[in-house]
Amino acid sequence: MKYKNIFFYIFLFLPLFATAQGGENAFTILRLPYSARAAALGGQNISVIEDDITLAMHNPALLSSVSDKTINLTYMTYMSDSKIAGAMFNKTFGERSTGAISARYIDYGEFEGYTEDNIYTGTFIAKDMEFAVMYSYLLSDNWSGGVTGKFIYSKYESMSSIALGVDLGINYYNPDNELSISFAVKNLGGQVKAFEEKNEKMPVDLQLGFTKRLSHAPILISATLVNLHKWSKDDFYNADGSEDSFGEMLMKHIMLGADILIGRNFNISLGYNYRVGKELSVEGSKWDGLTAGAGLHINKVKLGVSYSKLHVSSSSLLFNLSYSL
Repeated sequence: MKYKNIFFYIFLFLPLFATAQGGENAFTILRLPYSARAAALGGQNISVIEDDITLAMHNPALLSSVSDKTINLTYMTYMSDSKIAGAMFNKTFGERSTGAISARYIDYGEFEGYTEDNIYTGTFIAKDMEFAVMYSYLLSDNWSGGVTGKFIYSKYESMSSIALGVDLGINYYNPDNELSISFAVKNLGGQVKAFEEKNEKMPVDLQLGFTKRLSHAPILISATLVNLHKWSKDDFYNADGSEDSFGEMLMKHIMLGADILIGRNFNISLGYNYRVGKELSVEGSKWDGLTAGAGLHINKVKLGVSYSKLHVSSSSLLFNLSYSL
C-alpha cells in the first residue's frame, strides 16, 4: 500500500512542476522515439502492453511486462543524414520488480565551420549520448509504476553539455477488456554543465495514453496526448506562418495509431502525427506526419521496423532487434 501512496503524491504534483519548466530547445535525442512500435503509432506511445523492452523507454511502467533478461539493439535514420544507435538490457528481481539499463548515441554528421567573417575553419562533428537506468514495480494486478534516470552528454564542435533527467510513469491495465491507460512525465531535470554560459531547458513532456482492443476484431486502437502542459500559441509553429484554431491546437497534442494483430506473432501498425504533418508541411508535399510499421515475434526473437514521413524531403526508419536470453 505504501508504494501506491508514493506514486500518488508524485503524480499529484507533477503538473505544477512541469508547467514551471517553460520552453525547451536542446537535447534532440530525448524527443526521438526508441521503439519501432511507438514510432509506427504516430511517434509516441506509452500505453501498449506488450513483451517489448523498447516501449519501456517511452514509459518505464511498461517494463513490468517484459521477459527477464531481454537484450535489445536499435538503429534509426533521421533527418539530414543523422544516425542513431542504441542498446538495452533488463533483469527481473522477484515477482514484482524489474530493472533495466540503456544507452543511445546520435551522430548528426559532419559540418563545415565558418567564422563571423565567413572564413572557413574546417569541419566538426555534433553528437548526443544518453545513458539510462530504469526501474518498474508491480503495485497490484492492474497497476504498475516506473522511473527512469538519465544522463545526457552533448558535444557540438568545441561546446559540450551534461544534463540529468528523470522520467516517471504509471500504467493501469485490465486484461478482461484489454484496456490500458498510462500517464507519464518525461525529462524532468536540467543541465549540470551548460553550453558555454547558456543554460538550455530540458524538453519536459506530460503525456496521457490510452490503448483498447476492439471487442470483435484483432485491432488495438491507441491515442497518446503529449505536451499537456503547453497550451499557448507560442508553443507551436506552422510552416505557412498561420495561427492555429483551438481545434488545430488540440490536434497537435494527439498522436493516433492502430495495431492490426495477425495471429499471435505478427502485427502491422499505422499512425498519424498531426503536429509533424502541419508544422513540416510544404506546398506539394503529401503524407507528412504518417507513420507505419510491423513487428514479428519468433520464439525468443522480436523484430520491429517503422517508417515515418517527416517532410517532403525527409523520412525516418527505425529498427529494433530483441532477444530473450
